[in-house]
Amino acid sequence: MAGEQRTVEPGTDVLIRKVDGHLAALRAGLHGPELELAERLARCLRELVLCTAQASAADRGQVRVAVHYFVLRRESRGRLLSVRSLTAAERVVDRVARQLGRTDLLAELRRDRPTPDDAQTLDNALLR
Repeated sequence: MAGEQRTVEPGTDVLIRKVDGHLAALRAGLHGPELELAERLARCLRELVLCTAQASAADRGQVRVAVHYFVLRRESRGRLLSVRSLTAAERVVDRVARQLGRTDLLAELRRDRPTPDDAQTLDNALLR
């Protein structure tokens, strides 16, 4: 049996499965803007996991923390999920994306802030 050679770290699959599994659970209880936010967060997290698969342990650790913050967030009692915890997860994911120089992966690009084009800081250029 011919196997496919993998170039990603073993923990990458586990983190992506955690994100996907949690998103599937959220789809059952969220609708509208909350669901859109959860899906944006999941997209950002998947990309951060993949782009840091070969990065330093510190960078991978930051992404792992963001994944766990998203997946293990505290749920409210009853059928309603806490929207506040999704916005808190958004702040964590966005902070990690900024620290890694991946502002293109922010969960929500804010219109009132200028988006960086060619004028990147040295740190951002080195991390890409």
